[in-house]
Amino acid sequence: MKVTIIGGGGRVGSNAAFALQCAGLVAEIQLIDANHDLAEGEALDLLHGSSVAGGQRISAADYARAKDSDLFIITAGLRRKPDESRLDLINRNVALFSQILASIKQAGLRKDALVFVVSNPVDILTQLAAAKLGLPWSQVIGLGTMLDTARFRSLIAQELKLAPLQVSALILGEHGDTMLPAWSSATYAGLPLAKVPGCTAAFQVQIFERTKGSGAEVIRRKGGAGWAVGLTIAEVVHAIALDRRAVLPVSTVQQGAYGLRNVALSVPTVVGRAGALAHLEVELWPKELQSLQASAHALQATYAKVIAA
Repeated sequence: MKVTIIGGGGRVGSNAAFALQCAGLVAEIQLIDANHDLAEGEALDLLHGSSVAGGQRISAADYARAKDSDLFIITAGLRRKPDESRLDLINRNVALFSQILASIKQAGLRKDALVFVVSNPVDILTQLAAAKLGLPWSQVIGLGTMLDTARFRSLIAQELKLAPLQVSALILGEHGDTMLPAWSSATYAGLPLAKVPGCTAAFQVQIFERTKGSGAEVIRRKGGAGWAVGLTIAEVVHAIALDRRAVLPVSTVQQGAYGLRNVALSVPTVVGRAGALAHLEVELWPKELQSLQASAHALQATYAKVIAA
C-alpha cells in the first residue's frame, strides 16, 4: 500500500509517518508539505531509520507523484489555540483544505483511492471532502473521535488502575464540544465497566470532562498533540491495509444509522480495505442517543454556513 501524507512536515503528519514506519504495514510513505524543505528533512530522517524499522520506501513528493496513492492522509491545517474550539478553526482552515482537495483532483485520483481526513474541524472537512471529491461516502473517512476515544480509555485505565488495552469505551459524535461518552457499551476485559470498583457516576462525569479538555491541555503544555494522534491514525490505516473490518469511531457521512443523514460524525463503523464498510447501530441509552442527535444538528448547522459562504 502506498500512503501519501499531506502536511507530512508538521507535527501530526510526521508523527503519523513514524507510527506507520514502526508498524511496517505499508510499502511506501510519501510526504507532501507547503514547506517542501521541511518535508524533505522529515522524509530523510525517517529514511535513515528504514534499515531498523519498517523498510519502506520513504520520500518527500508532490501531487503529481502521489496520484497513484492508495490512501491520502490530510493532516495539513492551522493549529487550534488553547481557548479556541475546533469549530472556530473552520473559517481559517476551509480555504486551505479546499486548495488541497483541488490539487488532489487536478493531479488525478484513482477511483478506488481512499481519503483520510485528520485536519480540524475534522467532521466538517470530512463532509466537505466527500462533496468536493465526488467519491462514495465509504471512501472518505475522518479521524473523528478516534483520538478522544484513545484518551478516554487511557485516562479511565490510569485512574482505576486497569490494563489500558483491556478498556473498551467509545466517544461518539463530533470531535469537539458536543462529543459524548457511550458508557452504555463500556467494558473492561469484556465485563461491564460500571461494575469495576470506583467507576461511579461522579467518576464518569469527571473522567469525561477531563477527556474533553485533554486537547486544550496538550496544546497548552507542549503546543499540540503528536504521538497519540499518530498512533490513532496508524490504527485506522492498519484496519484498512489488513482489511481488519475493525469497528472504530471514525467520522463518515451518515447513511441512516440512528436516523442520521447528510452529516459527518463518529458512530461505530466497520473499517476495511474498501474504507468504511458499514455503520453499526448499537443500542444506546436514551440520553446518549439524544446527545448524538444534538451533536449532529450542531454540525449540520455549521456545515450549512460553510456551504453558504
